[in-house]
Amino acid sequence: MKSSARTAPKPPPWYREIGREKGKSFFAAWLGYVLDGFDFVLITLVLTEIADDFGLSAVESASLVSGAFVTRWLGGALLGALGDRFGRRSAMVAGILLYSLGTFACGFAWDYTSLFAARLLIGMGMAGEYSASATYVLETWPARLRNRASGFLISGFSLGGVLAAEVYEHVVPDHGWRWLFYIGLLPVAVALWVRRALPEADDWEARVGAAGKRPNPFRPLFAGRARAWANTVLAAVATGSLLAVFTPLGAGAVPVLSVVAAACLTAFAVQLGGRRRWPLLVALCVTVFCAFLYSWPVQALLPTYLKTELGYTPAQVSDALYWAGFGTMAGCVATGFLGDRFGTRRAYAGTLLAGLAFVFPVFAVQGSLLGLGVLLFLMLACMQGVSGLLPKFIAGHFPTETRAASLGFTYNVGALGGAVAPVLGAHLASAMSLGQSLAVLTFTLTLVVIVLIGCDIPSRLNRFADPEAVPDHLLVEAATATARKPPPPAGRPRRDTGTRPTDR
Repeated sequence: MKSSARTAPKPPPWYREIGREKGKSFFAAWLGYVLDGFDFVLITLVLTEIADDFGLSAVESASLVSGAFVTRWLGGALLGALGDRFGRRSAMVAGILLYSLGTFACGFAWDYTSLFAARLLIGMGMAGEYSASATYVLETWPARLRNRASGFLISGFSLGGVLAAEVYEHVVPDHGWRWLFYIGLLPVAVALWVRRALPEADDWEARVGAAGKRPNPFRPLFAGRARAWANTVLAAVATGSLLAVFTPLGAGAVPVLSVVAAACLTAFAVQLGGRRRWPLLVALCVTVFCAFLYSWPVQALLPTYLKTELGYTPAQVSDALYWAGFGTMAGCVATGFLGDRFGTRRAYAGTLLAGLAFVFPVFAVQGSLLGLGVLLFLMLACMQGVSGLLPKFIAGHFPTETRAASLGFTYNVGALGGAVAPVLGAHLASAMSLGQSLAVLTFTLTLVVIVLIGCDIPSRLNRFADPEAVPDHLLVEAATATARKPPPPAGRPRRDTGTRPTDR
């Protein structure tokens, strides 16, 4: 007799699992990233024009890109703590307001120092918006789609860069570089709309908001008056050292100041992580540092390379940046699917390995804009697009109660690699061509990141210090939430929640 058992129904398409309300919330967060990318990359498009107006050297010009990274660690930590304590949406709006006002202020800069100060404000806002938006989306989407959520979200940054290139082409040649920054006031209106329209993230609302307890991720830093004063001094020393490193103030003492800043930030990581988790925080900071160090020389200095070494016009620069921006966008989306299919680490390391094949060919092309554009698309799809998985990779290491602050701190301390990258690229260009220096930095540091993420070095160190460490908090929390739900009515099949074990 044939079995009459019913076959399991085919699961619905992945996009139906998101739903209308979550789709609207995601769009609001994604739009914040578009504006973030627009505001942040403006400076890279007009470095040569600003250098001509203010009489800056190549290293001084590159340090203007670095300026926004100096305060990122502080902005990411503070606004991340705000997101953990009062909700993700409040921190998102605060971040957007900060970087919008900073961008607007760039248009009124009268010299190098005032422009650098405005870039510091942009860095704080961008860092806070990054950590709040990333945790918001990851805590809203279904567990099995969170690599996709991470990749889709980061794609907005690349679109913002493409839009900035379009505005550059039409505004700067006729009106000058300042008008490019005046447009930065527009995101303020968007920030107000986002604050009104967004519901709170599901995970935060369930684990923190409903409980009524407001976590304080930085409590270890202020356990006693002596420690509070000591950490306040450490924060001031770290910020002052970084300012001196990336401005003429630190001339002749950069190595010493860099060590001082690194020691201060490591001290914070050790205190925040505690005896068992401090190796994890330090390892994540180092991983992100190397990721920025391989990717940001190209992002920051590509327009300069196109204008100075290849002699491209503003229109040609914009065309090349379109290829680069859309390549990064396509990579963010594609690696999101790959991450959900093969696991975050495997997708990350494998995509970077494929991208190595395009690094040296990109900087060997001389006479073909189309050929350069295609190679830029392929290289950045692999090597910049994979950054869409970075929020998912980091966020899984931390519980909801401290996720935004921990993500904000580790990611944005590591983002100092983006501050070092353009300056290092400019220094190397004094001994070789700019194109060669960009290729060498990108290829070498990419290999380091492949090892760090592919071999799961942060988690290995974490398990060594804490054998009982949770391998993926996002996955465990999703499984716990599913287990707490009442079972479906009899006769109705249980829907697959997609919380099967996977590597991050």
